[in-house]
Amino acid sequence: MEAVTIDFNPESLVALNVMIAIMMFGVSLELRASDFKRILLNPKAPVIGLLSQFVLLPAITCLVTILLDIDPMLSMGMILVASCPGGTFSNIMTWMAKGNVAVSVSMTGVSSLAASIMTPFNFALYAMINPNTRPLLTEISMDPVSLLLLVLMVLGVPLVLGMLVGPRFPNLSKRIEKPLKVFAMLLMMALAGIAFAKNTDQFLEYFDLFFWLVVAHNAIALTVGYVGAMLAKLPVADRRAISLEVGIQNGALALIIIFTFFPQASGMLLIAAFWGVWHLVSGLVVSFVWSRMPIKDDVAEEGSAIASKA
Repeated sequence: MEAVTIDFNPESLVALNVMIAIMMFGVSLELRASDFKRILLNPKAPVIGLLSQFVLLPAITCLVTILLDIDPMLSMGMILVASCPGGTFSNIMTWMAKGNVAVSVSMTGVSSLAASIMTPFNFALYAMINPNTRPLLTEISMDPVSLLLLVLMVLGVPLVLGMLVGPRFPNLSKRIEKPLKVFAMLLMMALAGIAFAKNTDQFLEYFDLFFWLVVAHNAIALTVGYVGAMLAKLPVADRRAISLEVGIQNGALALIIIFTFFPQASGMLLIAAFWGVWHLVSGLVVSFVWSRMPIKDDVAEEGSAIASKA
């Protein structure tokens, strides 16, 4: 796939990173230490979800890209997306789907912190395992320390700050909740728009290919979360929460990483940009369908009181 370099000056990249950090800060204002304590007291569901998120999905993605001999640039994009934590809209979608919001919120908090290590690790590991992407990773010479610091600064630090500020200013999150949701949506669309605008020729030429790759990959992610929870014999509400948490990835983080470290990788940009749009569509559709399907072992009420944390 032909590479088209996307030029961002340092000031633009800093601004994008700050916007992602602000979004993460707003999301974490409603997180409390009790959300993490819940995992220690009842760890089964969140642990299954995190294993699906950071172990099964990246490994299965890598295997699929090898078996189907997918274009190296597109494979790199798929591996990067699979290495990212859950997206910021998973909590509200879980609430809409009558899933266990407590599980979703716990997973969001822990996965955002874990991503500081796991996202760079998984991306580097599986890009090296795939023989088609290994030369690209070597050629680009990505600095793993710089990638780790980037993810830490845009996810880890804002999350911790939000958890510290939230209890001190309890009304703050209520005032900024709706604006932040709008901001997050507009930011995701803007990043996707930039990626498409800078790669119009590739977008038109490879649309039939990357469209189906993203749709299938997202379906795999949703399925991995649900089946993993089902095999662990978790309640249906937990399965829905884990499925959406694994299927709704942080596409904005993936695009920021690409803009910063792989500006010449147009295939990666197309995958991450379209994923950021598609997972919102698929997540809303799945949530709507599940919302119309009552469940007998409904434990979603356990987390409904914190549904506003989305």
